[in-house]
Amino acid sequence: MNRVVFGDNLTVLGGLADESVDLIYIDPPFNTGKRQVMARVSVAQAGPGGGDRVGFGGREYVTQERGTMAFEDHFSKGYIDFLGSRLQEAWRVLKSTGSLYIHLDYREVHYVKVWLDGLFGRDCFLNELVWCYDFGGRTRARWPPKHDNILVYVKDPNKYTFNYGDVETIPYMAPGLVGPEKAAKGKGVTDAWWMSIVGTNSKERTGYPTQKPERLLERIVRASSDPGSLVLDFFAGSGTVGAVCLKQERRFILVDNNPQAIEVMRKRFEGKKVSFEGKKVSFEGQEVRDAWEESRDC
Repeated sequence: MNRVVFGDNLTVLGGLADESVDLIYIDPPFNTGKRQVMARVSVAQAGPGGGDRVGFGGREYVTQERGTMAFEDHFSKGYIDFLGSRLQEAWRVLKSTGSLYIHLDYREVHYVKVWLDGLFGRDCFLNELVWCYDFGGRTRARWPPKHDNILVYVKDPNKYTFNYGDVETIPYMAPGLVGPEKAAKGKGVTDAWWMSIVGTNSKERTGYPTQKPERLLERIVRASSDPGSLVLDFFAGSGTVGAVCLKQERRFILVDNNPQAIEVMRKRFEGKKVSFEGKKVSFEGQEVRDAWEESRDC
């Protein structure tokens, strides 16, 4: 059974059995101190002089806003307290062969790593992955930050699941230095991942802030779980972990307390074998929309 649960993730984690999950990936709020908002827009051709942007051949277009999606990303000094209680539960539900991937950025990654060293043990730290991308504005006041950090911990350093051979190869940066045979085969993936974000016109795009590309999650799921394994994401957002698991024949549990995230996942998994659980959640989505209206009014 694949499950999407609308509710507090700490409560949901408390209801899961010990050592029941094969792989955990989470992309928690980064503690940016901001409200993360993404506007959904459509563009239609306008009459002469009536547009707000100009396209190919001088054609004018008008932009129409179709609503926004947002979540609060501000925890002040309580970030480790907030995250730590959930990570303790994550350690409990993780199988002895399991792995935890936690997706962060420069603001909190060093604090979280020290905390996780204490929870898992320093010998259970496997990798720090660096996801490099190239988009957005570029400040001139410092080196522009263009990467995220993904910490990888294993429950038992002597028997964790890691299928390196199932991960795709990548091109050599200087193929002329290795010869045509090696260049054709490509090389194994390292801990530095150069990968684009979800493009504006991508079929994957859901309009949810901070959506991660399926290719990123596919690499993690294939490497650190087997077909039939259970994968948990308790900061599910747009549900990319679930989308990848459906393609890779893994089972999943996704948890989020944002009604907009639940609505995005409802649409993303429509027609799939996925159950939606939690207060005011229905597959048709009407109750999710009602819950969102109530949260906005508050």
